[in-house]
Amino acid sequence: MIDRNPPKLGANTRLTHAGRRPSGEYGFVNPGVQRGSTVLFPNSAARMEASGKRLEQTLIYGLLGTETHHAVEDVISEIEGAKRCQIVSSGLAAITTALMAFLRSGDHCLIVDSAYGPGRVFANDVLSTFGVDITYYHPHNLQDFRSLFRPNTKVVFCESPGSYTFEMQDVPAFSAVAHEHGARVLIDNTWGLSIFQPFEHGADVSIQALTKYAGGHSDIMLGAISTVDDEDWGKVRSTALALGQYASPDDCWLALRGTRTLAVRMRQQAQSAMEIATWLQHRPEVDEVLYPPLPGSAGHDLWQRDYIGASSVFAVRLAKSLGARAAERFADALKLFGIGSSWGGYESLVVPVSIPSLRRHFEDHLDDPLLRLHVGLEDAQDLLNDLEQALVSIGS
Repeated sequence: MIDRNPPKLGANTRLTHAGRRPSGEYGFVNPGVQRGSTVLFPNSAARMEASGKRLEQTLIYGLLGTETHHAVEDVISEIEGAKRCQIVSSGLAAITTALMAFLRSGDHCLIVDSAYGPGRVFANDVLSTFGVDITYYHPHNLQDFRSLFRPNTKVVFCESPGSYTFEMQDVPAFSAVAHEHGARVLIDNTWGLSIFQPFEHGADVSIQALTKYAGGHSDIMLGAISTVDDEDWGKVRSTALALGQYASPDDCWLALRGTRTLAVRMRQQAQSAMEIATWLQHRPEVDEVLYPPLPGSAGHDLWQRDYIGASSVFAVRLAKSLGARAAERFADALKLFGIGSSWGGYESLVVPVSIPSLRRHFEDHLDDPLLRLHVGLEDAQDLLNDLEQALVSIGS
C-alpha cells in the first residue's frame, strides 16, 4: 500500500538531496557552476515575460541569479524551514540587506545588545544617518524589552546565542512581544544552522553567514536571507536587487557542496567542543566557560529546550588573577589554534575579545580577559594538549 502521507525526511537526508536536479544535469549528482551575465531570449515577447518575474527563480540576467544560486537557495530554505531564500555576498550583507528591507526613515529598531559587532556598526553609522532610531536591548530582560516599544518600532533583531558572550535569548518569548506590537522579528541564526528552526520559534526572517558552517572550509564569502511570508520575501528580494547584491557562482557552488557534509562536520566538531569545554570548566586558570550546550553553563535550559544540536564555537573567561593581558598571552602560546576571525571551518581558531567596548548593557562578569574559541576537526586530544601547555605557560 502506498503511504499517502509519508513522514518528513530526516535532516541528514534533506541535506543530501535538496537542491539537486540530476535530470537537468545529464545525471550528475552535483549541479555544475553556471556563470554569466547575459541571458539570450528567442524573441522580445519572451524577454518581456521573463522581466515580469524578477522576484522568482527565473534566468533573466546574471545579477538576478543563476541555477547555481537557486540551488543553494533551495538547500538553505530546506535547512531553515523557509519558503524562500535570497543569496547575497556575505553574512554581513545578509544582515544589512535584511535590515534595509524592513526599515525606513523615521522607523525605530530594537537590536539585541549581544549582536554581531559589524552589524552594530552598520546600525550606528549607516541606518542612524538615514533616520532610523536604534535601541539596544538586554538579551534576557523581557520586562525591560516590553517597555522599549514605540508606535514606530518596526523591527526586532535577535541573535541567540550572542556574539562573543553567548547569551541565550528566549526567542519565542521575545518574538511574541514583538508581534504584539506589529514588529517583524529578524534573527541571525548562523550559530544555529541546521540545529535551530527559527520560524518554528517565532522569527519572521532568518539570516545566515554561509561563509561559516555551510562553506566549511574557510574559503568562501556568502550570506543568505530566508523568509516564510511572501510579502516579506518580496521586500528582501527587491532590496537585494536594488542594492546590486550578487554572490559569486563559484562560492555558491562551494557552499552547495559544503552543505552535503554539514551535519557530520558539525556533529564531530560539537562533540570535540563539548569535550574541550568540559575540560576547561575544571581548570583553575578558567573562571567561566560560556557555552550553552554545556550543563551548568548560562542559558543551558533554553538551549536544551529549543535546539537539537550544538555549534562548536564558545567563549572562555580566564581568571582575573592572571592579569589584564592573559588572553593575548594565552592566544599567542597556542600552537594548533590559529589567531583569526570567523569560525565554522575545519580549523580551530582563537580570538581575544574586549567586551566593554562592544556593549551598552555591560555586565561585570563579562569583563576581560575573554577568548572566543572555535573547535575544528583536529583530534580533540591534540587540542587539549595544546590548551594545557598554553594555560600552564600563562600561569607560571
